[in-house]
Order: sequence, then C-alpha cells, then structure tokens
Amino acid sequence: MPKFVSVEEAAKLIPDGATVMFGGFMGCGSAHKFIDALSKTGVKDLTMICNDASMPGGPLGEEYYAVAKLVHNRQIKRLITSHVGLNPEVATQSMQEKTLEVLLVPQGSLVEMIRSGGAGLGGVLTPTGVGTLVEESPLCLGKQTINGRDYLLMQPLRADFAVIAGAKIDKAGNVWYKGTTSNFNVVMATAADTVIAEGEELVEIGSIAPEDVRTPSVFVDYVVEGGKY
Repeated sequence: MPKFVSVEEAAKLIPDGATVMFGGFMGCGSAHKFIDALSKTGVKDLTMICNDASMPGGPLGEEYYAVAKLVHNRQIKRLITSHVGLNPEVATQSMQEKTLEVLLVPQGSLVEMIRSGGAGLGGVLTPTGVGTLVEESPLCLGKQTINGRDYLLMQPLRADFAVIAGAKIDKAGNVWYKGTTSNFNVVMATAADTVIAEGEELVEIGSIAPEDVRTPSVFVDYVVEGGKY
C-alpha cells in the first residue's frame, strides 16, 4: 500500500542530484501541485526526463506552467526530452549560458526507452534518427544493420523518481487517467525506483472499475491530493 502524504512532504523526498521523470504533455497530465511544491524546496542539480519543457505561460494565465517552473528556477542540470521549442529559457540556459545540458530524443524513441527501462530490457532498436545528430547522442549505444536496414540502439531509461498525475486515485493507490492525460504517466510509473502520484480526486477502493485502472497500485509508493486543476 502506498503512503498518503502532503504535497510538501512528498516534495522533500527528492534530493539534490536526483533523476526524476515527470509525466505530462505541455502540462496536460502534469502533477501541477507537486511541481509547484518542488519549485519551492530549493532542490537543485536534477536530471529531468519528460516529454517537453512546457512553456512560460499556462492556459489560465499562470507564469511558468508545469515543469517550466523548475527550468526557470534553474533547478535542472540535465534535461532529457523530445521538445523544448515553446520554452525559450531552455535555449538561454543551454546554448548561451551553458548551465543546462539538453539531450533531445525523438518522442517515439523516448517513450520506448522509458518502456524498456521499466521492462528490464537492454535497449531499443529503432530506425528513427539514423543519419542524423541522434547518432551522436550519448543515449545512442551504436548502430546495427538487420536484414539490410540500419537501426540505432538507444539505451533504456530509468529514474530515481517518477512523478505522475491521475484524475482519480483510490485508497489502495490504483490510478485512473482522464483521456489524453495518461500520456507519459503510464510508462513512467514502471521505470522509477520511487513513484509519487498526484490525484485530482482521492476515492474509495472499488470506485475505479478494475478494467479502468491504468497504473496499478503495485507501482505507486506515495500519493498526494492535488485537487482540481
């Protein structure tokens, strides 16, 4: 059974230098309350694995939407992601100031690398990126030719922590996601040593139909209540 803790208590679990996966797609499906709490802890030198770096402004007029808060606060030392184009601070910190290392990975490759990390596989063979700068990435372990076609061997990805967000989480820790908010959350929950799940709504056991559980409680270590966004 996971532990139910406050957002502030959960944020304090993450130490300097940790590798953290954050679910979400441009803030959709992100653990907003947890990220906000983490941005106030002063933790630094994090390696962040996420689909994107979000954007400076949110849909409700927020400053530094979702993980953009952590980038703005310079809490991230290394960023493994597939898209940073909507957050100009990433370019400033990585290309001008040289304070942020950014490793760009094609989105499909990124999710498969996380999936293989969760499944205990040795890597991902993909034709995506052959003949491009992806071949030069430290995350690329080499190139192989199979049946006359070239593939890149991309390393599996795991993290110390995964921070996921669900629409409903029951008191056993089972998670249900609404629509596309599932995005990277489902696979990231399998690929971290410690999983922190933020629920918009905490419900009784049995309130989520078994066939609707996307992340079973066995993967979840801590649950926090985030409330409606």
